[in-house]
Amino acid sequence: MKSTLLYIVLISFLKMPVAQAQQSPQNAETARRLTLQETIDLALSSSTASKQAATNKTSSYWQYRTFKAAYRPHLSLTGTLPDFSRSIVPVIQPDGTTDFKAVSISNSEVGLSVRQAVGFTGGEIFITSQSQRFDDFNQRLRRYNSFPAIIGFSQPIFGFNQLAWDKKVEPLRFQESERQFLEDRETVATTATQRFFEVLLQQVNFEIASKNVENNQSLFRVAQEKHRLGRLSRNELLQLQLSLMNAQMAQAQAATDLKTMAMQFAAFVGLPQGEKVAVQAPVEVPTLEVKEQTALEQARLNRKERFQYERRVLQAQKDVAEARGKGGFNANLYATFGLTKNADNFQESYVRPENQQQVALGFNMPIVDWGRQKARVKTAEANLQLTQYTVEQEQTNFEQSVYTQVNQIELLQERLKITAAADSIGQERYDITKATFLVGRISITDLNIALQEKDQARRAYIAALQDFWVAYYRLRALTLYDFERGVPLLAEN
Repeated sequence: MKSTLLYIVLISFLKMPVAQAQQSPQNAETARRLTLQETIDLALSSSTASKQAATNKTSSYWQYRTFKAAYRPHLSLTGTLPDFSRSIVPVIQPDGTTDFKAVSISNSEVGLSVRQAVGFTGGEIFITSQSQRFDDFNQRLRRYNSFPAIIGFSQPIFGFNQLAWDKKVEPLRFQESERQFLEDRETVATTATQRFFEVLLQQVNFEIASKNVENNQSLFRVAQEKHRLGRLSRNELLQLQLSLMNAQMAQAQAATDLKTMAMQFAAFVGLPQGEKVAVQAPVEVPTLEVKEQTALEQARLNRKERFQYERRVLQAQKDVAEARGKGGFNANLYATFGLTKNADNFQESYVRPENQQQVALGFNMPIVDWGRQKARVKTAEANLQLTQYTVEQEQTNFEQSVYTQVNQIELLQERLKITAAADSIGQERYDITKATFLVGRISITDLNIALQEKDQARRAYIAALQDFWVAYYRLRALTLYDFERGVPLLAEN
């Protein structure tokens, strides 16, 4: 009887048509196949997110250049050419009466100035050369007034020094933006990794569904022959037929899901619209020995938080200084020394000019403001204290996130080893269960259980791969450090 059953099984397999290879919806023969590293490189060079990060970096660079330019000499040319007017104006006569006379005049002037800000004091030094011309067309009169050189300075006293505070804050902001660019790139790499494994999981789902269809077709043909010989009940035959139909529906759904996920993946990494794409599972996984203290030291040294926390406290201190400086007593000293001469022609206006000086001290001191100045200062001081407390808490949270990510890497490496072994065991167990079912030693229920466990083990392995690689790039983003090569990512910038 046993030999007869084996003969039936053999004949059934020989009569089965050769199963056609299931083709992925992405057409595996023509689709562009990408590894994980190729995906990341492509996303960093072509994705919209990467271009946005580069644009933000460029914007921050020019903002810093604007700040630097404020401390350099500024050369400017000003003028009015011409200022002509024709009108009738009242003129008081010697006897006290008023006469109305027509005037037709023109005033023109041109000047060249060099100004230099003094960041330490918040003042400004300037040198100016200016020439003026007056024309009275009715009286045919022309006069020139020239200032060959005027040297002066303007200095706020007891006021808020914007330049001095900017010199403390803006370099930190620029360093922060440099680190932010690297973090943005690592974020792009993390997202690209996430999208890569989403496509890989859908490919695996499609492969599993296609293989299940083939297996169920084979099993159903064998079951039909065994049912014809009375070795299998009608109920078990229908159960196998239902399993085949469910596998076919799962295959169709998997094909749709894979196509959708592949389109989203291609759009993110910057591939041309309509280009077919597939991914290849990573063959090797780096073995990382990440020490908590090393990761924390690199995070403190490389991340933008190194500069951001200091900048935020300085910004709050700047607000306190501004509240104190702009609301109380403040004054401005203005002084110039120069040469001047007027004449009937341009050349003579520069011959033996005379000295001129000007000194002015203006001040403003509130007497009664109903506590407004005090309230502004107290508000700024409270905000400073709140900022200090917030920064301390954020530093603690940041360090905790680094510790958590390091521990997660260790856990995920161990989980990856276990799921890889489970995947191999699940496949081997299914093959044995299938062969045992064909000789009639176990039921269809046991076969379905083995099938489900095999598929679950395969998906669990892909999920473990995804979690490990995503966690790895998140750790890089948290520390800006390449743990495989042992170098900071700043060295690559």
